[in-house]
Amino acid sequence: MKIQNVQRIGMLVLLAILSMACNEKKKEEKKPPIEEKKPHIVFVTGDEEYRSEESMPMLARLAKRELDAKVTICYALDSAGYIAPNRTDHIAGLEALEDADLMVIFTRYRTLPEQERNHIVDYAESGRPIVGFRTATHAFKYENDSSLVYWNDEWPTKVFGQQWITHHGHFDDGANPLTKVVTIEDQEAHPILNGFEPMETFSWLYHVNGGDWKLYGDSNPILQGTSLKSKHQMEGNLDQYPMTNPVAWTKSYTGKSGKQSRVFFTTLGHPYDFRLAGVRKIALNGIYWALERENEIPENGANVSLDVAYEPNNSGFGQRYKPMQKPQQID
Repeated sequence: MKIQNVQRIGMLVLLAILSMACNEKKKEEKKPPIEEKKPHIVFVTGDEEYRSEESMPMLARLAKRELDAKVTICYALDSAGYIAPNRTDHIAGLEALEDADLMVIFTRYRTLPEQERNHIVDYAESGRPIVGFRTATHAFKYENDSSLVYWNDEWPTKVFGQQWITHHGHFDDGANPLTKVVTIEDQEAHPILNGFEPMETFSWLYHVNGGDWKLYGDSNPILQGTSLKSKHQMEGNLDQYPMTNPVAWTKSYTGKSGKQSRVFFTTLGHPYDFRLAGVRKIALNGIYWALERENEIPENGANVSLDVAYEPNNSGFGQRYKPMQKPQQID
């Protein structure tokens, strides 16, 4: 009898242990999966020449679709809330940079007040990644206060790799391509160049390297452009401003945080450039790379097919932009 009781008790204990184990397994199975945080990409626009208020929303849509990103677009606005590229002293919504995972910046000669400028500068100093386009080499222009001249040339040189120097000339703006773009030797395997094919772009070539100038720091050029029509050739200045120059590079920037950031920069950016799938592909591949997600770039490059028509106004100053446009946010 005693042996049977002991066996019975043992069986009950074993059943209880098995029941508890099953319950624990069920609890584990019921745990909701951990959701991967969506990257927050903030696009900072504000230039009076190249229609960044049109190209950057297009790029933001692609980033949202392909990277499942949260995207925020900051615009230069007038007092009535309309997009006003010619207003240089205000960009709305820059506080979004406080929790951004990536800043994409395409500004030109802004005269932002300190509070707004600090949102951009503090982001750069934080060590988070940056993608910059064309005129971000001269993102700011302070002419009336000598204490602010650092932001005009020195700051963009350190962060992006170069300041504004010169270009090879407008010539038939938007009517014909002005720069032939190819890979730089030994850089063909760079992930930003996945799917790249040589192309002719509408951006007139910026001078960033050669003569008295050199790209800053650890800048690593991956694409070069050759001017198809050059005022410097006509003027006999090719010893200072050669016909071929880098048009895209990667670099690092270490700010006050001490953390090294990834930076991708391209001097391409004419509004018609972004009608070319090749330019869109470089831009979106660069965003992947900046976010340290280059392993996700397909072999033939990111998908840059457009779901919404991209029909920008041509580049130019004055009233060349689309008037009475309200800010677009991509939900």
